Amino acid sequence: MRDSGALEVLRTGALATVQDLGRPGYAHLGVSGSGAADRGSLRLANRLVGNPESAAGVEVVLGGFAARVLGRPAVVAVTGARCSVRAGDRLLAMDSPLQLSADTVLELGAPEAGLRTYLAVRGGLDVAAVLGSRSTDTLSGLGPDALGEGVELPVGTEELEAPSVDIAPQPHPPADLVLGVRVGPRDDWFADGAVDQLCSTGWQVSSDTDRVGIRLDGEPLERRGDGELKSEAMVRGSIQVPRGGRPIVFGADHPVTGGYPVIAVVDHDDMDLAAQARPGQTLRFRAR
Repeated sequence: MRDSGALEVLRTGALATVQDLGRPGYAHLGVSGSGAADRGSLRLANRLVGNPESAAGVEVVLGGFAARVLGRPAVVAVTGARCSVRAGDRLLAMDSPLQLSADTVLELGAPEAGLRTYLAVRGGLDVAAVLGSRSTDTLSGLGPDALGEGVELPVGTEELEAPSVDIAPQPHPPADLVLGVRVGPRDDWFADGAVDQLCSTGWQVSSDTDRVGIRLDGEPLERRGDGELKSEAMVRGSIQVPRGGRPIVFGADHPVTGGYPVIAVVDHDDMDLAAQARPGQTLRFRAR
């Protein structure tokens, strides 16, 4: 029997990665902030198990994840996209601290709505940090590899105060997501009416969507001319429009520079909602 605890990954589903709140402050080196796509859900999961909000957990895309508790009992919480949570033959609640004995297998089903589910364990995942973060950056390759079958994730042993809540129920996400945006800085690169079109269209989330960006399908936005924009800084939430005219909303692992014009930027507070947009879903923008 091991002295410390760990989670042994048995299944990953479509994609499972280790994420914390990211590695801000390195854009000048070409490194994006990365971190959890839905930061509010990771923060909540950590609070439920008594961790600091910045502790590393698992981000699971479209469910199908399973892990075994190794070594010692664990306290975990599951938040984000709503899914079935099973421990052996028990059906457990989301958004609540869960007590799991050693050798228990925890399984997350496919979510009813939303895209990303978060798993936190008391003590946090104690994988190696890179530039101050344990996050997997899928664009740069920094941080731990995407999780695979058989990977063991060590759990931290720091003494923590017990969580002060026993459940924090969350609302179901809306069927159609509406994201607030600030127009610009390059809206002048687009034809008259393009901003109105951006905010009046029901854009469909493309299957070609990942942690780098949410690609949208709909009537292309028209530019004023054929000029080229010099490469400039990009932030999370930038709505970049390539030559084809279909917008891309930059996510957690976005490039730090880009050469296509940004017509608007999604409000910081709405990016957690954006992170739960799943392929085929309708997404709308509202100018502030």
